[in-house]
Amino acid sequence: MPKVPFWVFIVLAILYFMAVRVDTMDVDASQYAEMSREMLRAHDYLHVYDRGMEYLDKPPFLFWVSAGSMSLFGINNFAYKLPSILFALWALFITYKLGKRLYNDATGRMAALILGSCQGMFLMTNDVRCDTILLSWVITATWLIKEWQVQRKLYLLLLGAAAIAFGMMTKGPIAIMVPVFCFATDWALKRDWKMFLKPQYLLAIVVIGMLLIPMSIGLYQQFDMHPEKVVAGKTGVSGLRFFYWTQSFGRITGESPWQNGADFSFLLVNMLWSFLPWIFLFLPALVVSIIELVKQKFRLQPQQEWICASGFLLAYIALGSSKYQLPHYIFVAFPLAAITTAKLLKDFFEENKYRKLHTIVRQYVLYISTLLFLACLLVVTFVFPAGAWGITIWAVCFLVWLYVATTKREIKGRLFWVCSSAIILANIIMTNFFYYPLLQYEVGAQAGRYLHSNNISTDHFVAYKMHDPLNALPFYAQGVTRRTDTASELGDNKYILTGDEGMADLTNMHYSLDTLKTGRFFKVSELTGPFLNPSTRGGETRAYYLVRVR
Repeated sequence: MPKVPFWVFIVLAILYFMAVRVDTMDVDASQYAEMSREMLRAHDYLHVYDRGMEYLDKPPFLFWVSAGSMSLFGINNFAYKLPSILFALWALFITYKLGKRLYNDATGRMAALILGSCQGMFLMTNDVRCDTILLSWVITATWLIKEWQVQRKLYLLLLGAAAIAFGMMTKGPIAIMVPVFCFATDWALKRDWKMFLKPQYLLAIVVIGMLLIPMSIGLYQQFDMHPEKVVAGKTGVSGLRFFYWTQSFGRITGESPWQNGADFSFLLVNMLWSFLPWIFLFLPALVVSIIELVKQKFRLQPQQEWICASGFLLAYIALGSSKYQLPHYIFVAFPLAAITTAKLLKDFFEENKYRKLHTIVRQYVLYISTLLFLACLLVVTFVFPAGAWGITIWAVCFLVWLYVATTKREIKGRLFWVCSSAIILANIIMTNFFYYPLLQYEVGAQAGRYLHSNNISTDHFVAYKMHDPLNALPFYAQGVTRRTDTASELGDNKYILTGDEGMADLTNMHYSLDTLKTGRFFKVSELTGPFLNPSTRGGETRAYYLVRVR
């Protein structure tokens, strides 16, 4: 059975940190980065604003830690992404600890590497949102509660409750729902009814409630005390009700106005890329777990666990029932999926079980891994040609993977090493030769960085008729920016960011202009085939102009 060496996690950490040179991506990541900057500048940590406007959506923990990081390292990509990268590494460690507790050391190490090398984790440490920190708190809470169950030390349960509270301050009630799903199902299947009625839970609830007080005060002060404020076109909006009910449960009941028509299969379909390449092992692992449970007539032995499988399944049912879904919503359950997958690999390698399944999965893994490298070759030679240097890097990565896939003597561990080496090596290429050049088309980052580097105050700046989110603009300009589609509102602003339509208006109004910066932009979070094709990219991008009025 393969035992993952520590240096592999060092490689993962280096790869995560490579992403700090990639700009924050519109829409969410750049928005959260700017909100963190505004929080730091205002020194107001209880009330949250987005470009000077009232904000009622995500809880404040991401903004707190990002603002704290920016106070130490300045307003830049590194400072914003650092907390999430550190939480990601912590999540790998805790996934290892839980996997070791439930199975053994080797299984825990495999689970940690599966989580750390899935495509979603590479995305989360690049396009930073709340999910990296959320999954870290949730798996920490799950591990601590399991340790409390084994060791019977009260402080472990209270620390688990604290982790739940911080998870709720990161992305809401889902942080308490997932651990409840995990343990309620496991205890019920073991008929361990006494675990449901422990008096220590009252202390845990008190800890959660106390830690939520500062955030709750901020929500009450900002919204409940001011029913006249207009939020999403409504007045009388309660911040407390929104956070504790509407934002999560309201999406299931229909109370929340957020709806995008996503069906129950949406998250699973998106896992085909976000949990790549391990999805082709995880799905069989989940099916095997369910079949074994049915054969046992839904009764587990004391040494068995259904914490991970049930936690994932019930979290998926809850999230998949929402009328508004995005691919990253299921990331919170990825550590549980990683341990479930590692358990199947343990059965393959250590107990020599499911031989036919092992053979079938191994063929799929080789096929998918080959496709990954072909896609990377397409990136460096066609999508964003990287010249001899890029092709050389690709060739080295491919040869390393080919060596692992064809000559490694440890036959039983080959499936695991083929998967992990393929996705890690592929993301060396993707981070440096795909994401980095892609973000050069984000106009907000390009224009904002120019404003800041040339000491141009955002007080004298306006974006005119720019059909782009521009969430990155104030973060990189390091100042709240204004935008308008009405020429009469241009006023006496000396600096204007606009496109072809706006330039035509300015010319017709006989403005005397100096062009400071120009380029082409694209909404990078919504990739299309024509954009990825260099010969048709020009038709997908639009021109932008940063001009000075003389």
